[in-house]
Amino acid sequence: MAIVPIGGPPDMTGRVVFMTGACGGIGRATVSALVAAGARVVATDVVEPSTPFEKGVAFHRCDVTSREQTDKVIAQIWQEYQRIDAMVLCAGSVSNAHLEKVSDEEWQQVQDVNVLGVINPARAVWPRMVAQQSGKFVMLGSVAVRIGGWAAGPAYVAAKAAVHGISKWLAKHGAPHGITSNVVAPGPVETAMMEKVTEKKAPKASDSIPLGRYGQPEDIAQVILFLSSPQSNYITGAELNINGGMVFD
Repeated sequence: MAIVPIGGPPDMTGRVVFMTGACGGIGRATVSALVAAGARVVATDVVEPSTPFEKGVAFHRCDVTSREQTDKVIAQIWQEYQRIDAMVLCAGSVSNAHLEKVSDEEWQQVQDVNVLGVINPARAVWPRMVAQQSGKFVMLGSVAVRIGGWAAGPAYVAAKAAVHGISKWLAKHGAPHGITSNVVAPGPVETAMMEKVTEKKAPKASDSIPLGRYGQPEDIAQVILFLSSPQSNYITGAELNINGGMVFD
C-alpha cells in the first residue's frame, strides 16, 4: 500500500466505496461525507431512501442478511468498477429487551443484521481485495461492548462484540495483502435507532458524557471518512471510541 503524506483533508477522488445501512442516520451522513471527499459511493440498504442521495451515488436495495443478495450486488459492482477500495458496514439493528425477556426471534434478528450484515459483504469482497492487494473495512461497533450496554440489551451487546472480533480477524489476516480493518465505536448518537431504545425520548446528556451532549451522525461520519481514506493507511485492528468521553482508553 502506497505511503500518502498527510497534507490536508481526506481525498477520496476516484475511490469506490461500498456501503451498507446507507439510509440510516449515520449511514446517510457518511454517504454525504464520502461524496464531498470525491468518492464514488455504492449505497445499499434493505429499504429505499426517503429522499434521493447526492448526485452520482448508486443505490442498490439489498438485504445483507442474505448471502445470495449480497453476493449478487457485489458482483454487479465489481463488474462495473473493477474494484472496491473501501467497505463501510453500517447496517444495524438494536434491541433493549432484557435478558429474561428477549425472545429467540428478536435475539436472532439482531444477530443476523449486525453480524451477518458484516460477514456476508466481507466474505464476498475478501478474495477480490486480496487480488487487488488493497482495501479497507470500516464497521460500526458500539461503546456498549466496553461498558456492557447503555440503553441496549444483551442481544445488541453480543452482536456488536462479534463485530469487534470480526474486524480484528480481518485486520490480522488482511495485513499481508494491504487490507486494513477498523471499528468505529460510537456512544449515544441522536438517530432513529437511539430513539427506539429510549422510547422515542432521548434523556438529557449528563455527567456520563464529559463533552455534555449526545453525538450527531456527522461526528461519526467524519471518522468513518478518515478510516476509509489513504490518510489512515497505517491504522488497522483499531477500535476508535467516538463517545464524547464516556470511555477513555
